[in-house]
Amino acid sequence: MIDLYTWTTPNGRKASIMLEEVGLPYTTHSVNIGKNEQYEPSFLEISPNNKIPAIVDQDNGRALFESGAILMYLAEKTGMLMPEKDRWDILQWLMWQMGGFGPMLGQAHHFVHFNPDASEYARKRYAAETERLYTVLDDHLADREYIAGDYSIADVATWPWASRFEWQKIDLDEFENVKRWYLAIAERPAVQKGYHVPKFVNEIPMP
Repeated sequence: MIDLYTWTTPNGRKASIMLEEVGLPYTTHSVNIGKNEQYEPSFLEISPNNKIPAIVDQDNGRALFESGAILMYLAEKTGMLMPEKDRWDILQWLMWQMGGFGPMLGQAHHFVHFNPDASEYARKRYAAETERLYTVLDDHLADREYIAGDYSIADVATWPWASRFEWQKIDLDEFENVKRWYLAIAERPAVQKGYHVPKFVNEIPMP
């Protein structure tokens, strides 16, 4: 049994989608970041950086934070979604998501979606970087179905951030390969279920 501490964010949805994909039983614990519940001392013991998601594996008592580490742990625990033949290709794209596609798009949420008038410099910077990252992904997907070989944790990590394309002011019709990839993953039952953990907020956005 896995205890999952999460909220309705792209990083949180990585973990719940992964748990659904690998079929491990889990109990969900909501950590409402809008109410600063991530700063509660009990959560700090599990996630020292006060960020969701985090897990506790009741099989061995191991606690983990950081979404990328959680995906790798669950993949290795189950032998799913990180085959050895594609391991380094998967890991380099996982790092790309964690170092770029997540953080930069997160800044676009702040300065393009929520506060476009706060700083013209920030708005232009993060809008341009978001466009660049989508172009990188689109070019990469031109001759492949998924990011790294078969469907893997690289896709699980990246897709939830792409699901906020509207917040990022991205028209997926301008990125045909990303759009094809996005729609195919959106049809997966595990994605449809994991997207709505820990609660329903909205239907999966569709281009």
